[in-house]
Amino acid sequence: MSYVDIDTISLLEIPKISDPDGRGNLSVIEKNVLPFIIKRVYYLYDVPSDSSRGGHAHKELKQFIIALSGSFDVVLDNGRTRRTFTLNRPNKGLLIPSGVWRELENFSAGAVCLSLVSEHYNEDDYIRDYDDFVSSK
Repeated sequence: MSYVDIDTISLLEIPKISDPDGRGNLSVIEKNVLPFIIKRVYYLYDVPSDSSRGGHAHKELKQFIIALSGSFDVVLDNGRTRRTFTLNRPNKGLLIPSGVWRELENFSAGAVCLSLVSEHYNEDDYIRDYDDFVSSK
C-alpha cells in the first residue's frame, strides 16, 4: 500500500444554496464534487460521546464524511503522522483516500455522520489491525 501524505488531506466545501427568504440552506453533492462514483451510503447516529468508531483502514475504498448534525473528530493516520479534523458543518466534508487509518471520536449529542463511499462493502478491503496497517507501508 502506498504512503499518503496527511498534509494533502483537507476539508472540502460542499456547495451551499441559501434561500433568500430565510427558509434555510440546501447543499448538493453531484459528480463534480467527489473524485469517485458513490457506490454506498451509510450514516452513524446515537453514538455515545465516550465511544469511538472506525479503527481501520481501507486498501481501495475512498470515503467522504460529513457531519450532518452535531460534531465529531476524525483522526487520520498514515503510519507516521496523525492529524485530527473536527467536522461540525453540514456544508463541509472530509475526503479520506485509501491507505489511511481512521478513527471517529468525541461525538456530540445528536451527531449524525454521513459516509459516501466509493465501493460496496467488502471485508477483504479492510485492515483492522493497526500493526498490520503500519507494516503494509
